[in-house]
Amino acid sequence: MTFLDLLLLLLIAGICGSLAQAIAGYSHGGCLVSIALGFIGALMGTWLARALHLPEPFMVQVGGHDFPVVWSIIGAALFSAILSLVTRPRPVVM
Repeated sequence: MTFLDLLLLLLIAGICGSLAQAIAGYSHGGCLVSIALGFIGALMGTWLARALHLPEPFMVQVGGHDFPVVWSIIGAALFSAILSLVTRPRPVVM
């Protein structure tokens, strides 16, 4: 995997994580959190899809590695929703 492949993979994971945060309605962090959320979502979503015997509708191949876009968004949205339920809401200071 080249450096350009790694950057492209990080970009795709960041977009998936950002979309998942928008779906879940919980945003806590910036770009690095979105990238981490995209990768965590890919792991959770792929595990969930395999457990339920569901196919992968959209897979992106970067540098010989497959990245499950749809399951990454779904897994990251679930993870983000769980985080929003577990963490306390922060008070708004005006």
